[in-house]
Amino acid sequence: MSAIPASPELAPRPPANKVAWLKENLFSSPLNILLTVLVAWLLIMSVPAMLDWLFFDADFTSDTAQECRKAEGACWAFIAEKHRLILFGVYPYDEQWRPLLASIILVLALVCSAIRRFWSAWLLVLWTVALVAVAVLMWGGVFGLSYVENDRWGGLPVTLILSTFGIAFAFPLGVLLALGRRSNMPAIKSLCVVYIELIRGVPLISLLFMSSVMLPLFLPEGFSIDKLLRAQIAIILFAAAYIAETVRGGLQSIPKGQYEGADSLGLTYWQQTRLIILPQALKVVIPPLVGIFIALFKDTSLVVIIGIFDLTQAAKAAIADAAWRGFSVEAYVFIAVIYFIFCYAISRYSQALERHLDKGYQR
Repeated sequence: MSAIPASPELAPRPPANKVAWLKENLFSSPLNILLTVLVAWLLIMSVPAMLDWLFFDADFTSDTAQECRKAEGACWAFIAEKHRLILFGVYPYDEQWRPLLASIILVLALVCSAIRRFWSAWLLVLWTVALVAVAVLMWGGVFGLSYVENDRWGGLPVTLILSTFGIAFAFPLGVLLALGRRSNMPAIKSLCVVYIELIRGVPLISLLFMSSVMLPLFLPEGFSIDKLLRAQIAIILFAAAYIAETVRGGLQSIPKGQYEGADSLGLTYWQQTRLIILPQALKVVIPPLVGIFIALFKDTSLVVIIGIFDLTQAAKAAIADAAWRGFSVEAYVFIAVIYFIFCYAISRYSQALERHLDKGYQR
């Protein structure tokens, strides 16, 4: 007796119209009705007032703080007056085109790195040229450019440099640490475990203080590392430990059959890791990796505690001007928008990359 084939189940149909959609999603139960009313009330109470403060009642053109304080909304004239200090810190005023150009070069290099058609050996050449150009522009001393010590660097270029180099060096180090923690060699595994657990057990602020205060004590006499480089090393070491644990989770998600299949093909450890295991593991952990990258970009603001003039410190310096005191909200909203633009771009790119890599697995 043949089995009766099961009738295929139809996919749920979307609501026929907008009214049905609203009823199903916003007013389907007493609790949903209450939540919808509360959210609508909060939006009605907050959004118009926020728009009035940000735009309609704001002052964009005043020349002095006294005139700007008469406005009922935000004083964006303060940003117009202090935007160069916030963006470039105490870099020489007449030379601020150099950090601006350096920032543009870094952003363009990041954009090219995100485009898949540029994923080749030429990308390494592009980054080499870009980093040399950034170093020449920021330091100077050649091609007729005046020399500017990095103690006078500040603002957006410092944030971009710390985050870009932090991600670029922490990612390969984190991958190696993840592989080392899963190694069959006890010495390597123990070293990786100790490093990862030690670094993840302390806050980034502690590492920044140690790199700024303790590291010079262990260096040979007459040898020194400048403050910006010490902060960069601390950020790299900190981020690498978190990346290592994330990648290790991706490696553990790979089925055992993938390893056995690679062994049956006669591939060496590094061949199967590079060609089979690691690509699959990294695809799985794209969302948490992006979360780490975004957190690292924002955590660069912590270097303010060791006296590095990043974007946050530059905003504080602008607020400290006695002639424009009292506009801290506008300054922090301005740098928050800058952080949001970069973080949102990273997030959107990661989503596009996930969709591209999952084309063969989507149902």
